[in-house]
Amino acid sequence: MFYTYILYSQTADKYYVGSSSSPEDRLKKHRNKSKGFTNQASDWEFVFQKSFEDKSHALS
Repeated sequence: MFYTYILYSQTADKYYVGSSSSPEDRLKKHRNKSKGFTNQASDWEFVFQKSFEDKSHALS
C-alpha cells in the first residue's frame, strides 16, 4: 500500500501534501523538524489520508 496525505500545522497555519508507504513513520519525521518545508513547526497532524494500491496511483 501507498498513501497520499495532507498535514496541517496550527503553529505555522499551513498545509503540507505528501505521500509515503508508511505515513505514521513519516509523520514522526515531519514532527522532528526534518529538513524542508515541514521544519517550521512540530505540531503537524493528519487532516486527510487515503490508501492506494501503488505509488503511481497515489501520486496521480
